[in-house]
Amino acid sequence: MIVQEVVPGRGRTGNARFLEEVSAATAGVSRLEMCIQCGCCGGSCPSAAEMDHTPRRLFALIRAGMRDEVLASNTPWMCVSCYHCVVRCPQGVHVVDVMYTLKSMAAHQRAYRDATAPDFSRTFVRNVEAYGRSFELGLTALHYLKHFRLRLPGMAPMGIGMMTRGRLGLRPRRIEGSDQLAAILRRAKGLEDGS
Repeated sequence: MIVQEVVPGRGRTGNARFLEEVSAATAGVSRLEMCIQCGCCGGSCPSAAEMDHTPRRLFALIRAGMRDEVLASNTPWMCVSCYHCVVRCPQGVHVVDVMYTLKSMAAHQRAYRDATAPDFSRTFVRNVEAYGRSFELGLTALHYLKHFRLRLPGMAPMGIGMMTRGRLGLRPRRIEGSDQLAAILRRAKGLEDGS
């Protein structure tokens, strides 16, 4: 049975077990329950200005059981996995791991407000699954065609410059041992799905 609670000042109900759910879904030990709301995570985050909630605020929303608001937040998608927050956290909360969990939960439930970042993530993952690495030209072209068509012509000079300097390939290159990577990814997907 899921206990529902009214969150003061919000007028919405929250799932009191959401913190436990996020912690259980996070690889390793998240230590999320140890968060003391000090704000070191947001204060050290290079992407904080782009986030609709700082990590500290997001963790408070998780504790309040505000599932819908948390999963609709752009905060996990703005995380660049630099680990500044993890290094500076006095409680050792694995902030980046929690962000990956929230991205996964939001993607599975299609709970995000804006599909731009999840679409980028899916395209990137497909490239890695197919080639063992990112195919930058394909990733950029698909992403911009879907979300930023009017910006694409303005990116052409930069793309041409990168190609002429050998920084951007016209065709994807597959890594050596891609069959081994495919086996690892299949196993990871199986573990994620619980099989």
